[in-house]
Amino acid sequence: MSHAWDKPVKLHELGRGPVQLTLAPDEAERAAVAKRLGLKSLPAFKADVTVKPWLDGAELSGRFDAVVEQVCGVTLDPFEQPVSGEVFARVVPAGSPHAASEEGGELELDPDADDPPDVLSGDAIDVSNYVVEHLSLELDPFPRKPGVTFDYQPPQQEESPFAVLKKLQEPKG
Repeated sequence: MSHAWDKPVKLHELGRGPVQLTLAPDEAERAAVAKRLGLKSLPAFKADVTVKPWLDGAELSGRFDAVVEQVCGVTLDPFEQPVSGEVFARVVPAGSPHAASEEGGELELDPDADDPPDVLSGDAIDVSNYVVEHLSLELDPFPRKPGVTFDYQPPQQEESPFAVLKKLQEPKG
């Protein structure tokens, strides 16, 4: 776990039942998350997540609410906007029979099927990392300040001297 904001839950802790977490990073942790996501700042960020046993791994589900400050792609002015979303992921330990197969062969993709579970590198789930990942998926990659429109007018090209002469030669009538 190498991020500035880690909230690990060990798989063995789930033996006692689901773990309820309320995650609210402090100012320094929010600044680290903002830098990681390329945001100007992250004034507010809170998530409520439940981690419960699933097969031989765990299932994370919950919701997050944030206020992000981005730079408008049109005016280059910073602006804040609320962002919220759902968090959902399934994880299994390394070597699990439920992990996605890495063997060669054909891969069948079903767009309506659930994503395969993530495979953990250790015995702990970094819940905050999943929350940050889901926040990043909700961010507008081309942020635009509310009310700003992009009205592009191509530059008027100067007419070449030959085009002017050609207009003079055209018959009028």
